[in-house]
Amino acid sequence: MSEHIDLADDNESFVNTQRFQDIKTAAYDNLLTRIEELGAEFGRWSRTAIQQFVNLDVDGFVRLRHIPLNENEVRLIADSLTKELAGLGPLEDLLGDAAVEDILINGYNDVFVSRHGVLERETLRFTDNNHLLRIVRRILAPLGRRLDESNPMVDARLPDGGRLNVVIEPLAVDGPMVSIRKFRKDPLKPADLQELGTLNDQLFNLLEQAVKARCNILISGGTSSGKTSLLNALAFFIPNNERVVTIEDTAELSLNHPHVVRLESRIGSFEGSGAVTIRDLIRNSLRMRPDRIIVGEVRGAEVLEMLQAMNTGHDGSMATIHANTPRECLHRIEMLAGFAGFQGSESSLRRQIAGALDFIVQIARLSNGRRRIMSITEITGVGDNIITTQELYRHESYNTPDGEEKDRWVSLGIQPHSPKLQKRRLMQNAGDGNPPRRNG
Repeated sequence: MSEHIDLADDNESFVNTQRFQDIKTAAYDNLLTRIEELGAEFGRWSRTAIQQFVNLDVDGFVRLRHIPLNENEVRLIADSLTKELAGLGPLEDLLGDAAVEDILINGYNDVFVSRHGVLERETLRFTDNNHLLRIVRRILAPLGRRLDESNPMVDARLPDGGRLNVVIEPLAVDGPMVSIRKFRKDPLKPADLQELGTLNDQLFNLLEQAVKARCNILISGGTSSGKTSLLNALAFFIPNNERVVTIEDTAELSLNHPHVVRLESRIGSFEGSGAVTIRDLIRNSLRMRPDRIIVGEVRGAEVLEMLQAMNTGHDGSMATIHANTPRECLHRIEMLAGFAGFQGSESSLRRQIAGALDFIVQIARLSNGRRRIMSITEITGVGDNIITTQELYRHESYNTPDGEEKDRWVSLGIQPHSPKLQKRRLMQNAGDGNPPRRNG
């Protein structure tokens, strides 16, 4: 076991040296000459065939140049070159690592990786900015997206469901800025979130009842707080006989449900034509007989269509929004509606918001990287021209006598007033043959 760890450390040390980069660059140039001689035949080779070709070529290159490398170092260079020719170079291992959530590249030699919510600097690097751009363009090529001086900013969905954002010169001053958000192939279930400590039994039960009772839920939180993962998890509570339409800028949701219609917006051409916005998709979704509409993120004029859908029979809809508190979330909705050209008065807008939303679930990423539901707040109506709310649960951190940090959710002792939940309780009681229970 110790020998294996020592070997891994030696491998990493060699790969991160300038000597490794120099030998790899020279061997790569030699390989390109051989590939040009092969012509179109090389393009038909499998990855295994490319690996064998690279192993033989690198071995011959090292021997011919009398480069002092041991067998393991030659293998490391050959493996790296195989990833260059048949894969995604230095990114390949990170993209294949299930623990990696975000890959953030600030120029060729400045790479950060987020694992379990904690951002750390990574030792891997690219040869130069051209090397980094070559790998990025290889990712973009099958997606039909262009990246050049006339189009220096690209946002794209990867085949595995992840998201890629790239900004290059002249907008990015210090080289290409690459941001890759990865998503789990198997979405987290509510029980998984419980195990991870994102919520406890009481919150689990409340959210399950709220989704099944067709309450409209808005998930609020900051960047990388776990909003999309929570939205995916809540979808597990949606009955299988319902039709769900998801609407996103970049399709990230992966709902474990038998009847999902996935819609994705489209940016316009370079001339600005052909754009299809989230607002357009919400309008169109109303003609698709949805039982529920799920909006990946509300960030613009589509907020009006979402509120109207929630107010006109599409109960059980859900969405996420960027905000730090439930009250700030409501202010943001008002602001977005104003920007969208809402024609009514402030009081009528607030009545629409209060009528549309049932619950705001606030989620956050703590300093230790853990994601936690910070509060569940019920929208209760409008009073004195202010949207009234009541907080049902609030997250608190505390330290045990041993110094261990723990989580708890404090109930404020208030039962939800939502008529949808009360109706569901009555139906459940009737099904059990028990008389209806009074609140309090």
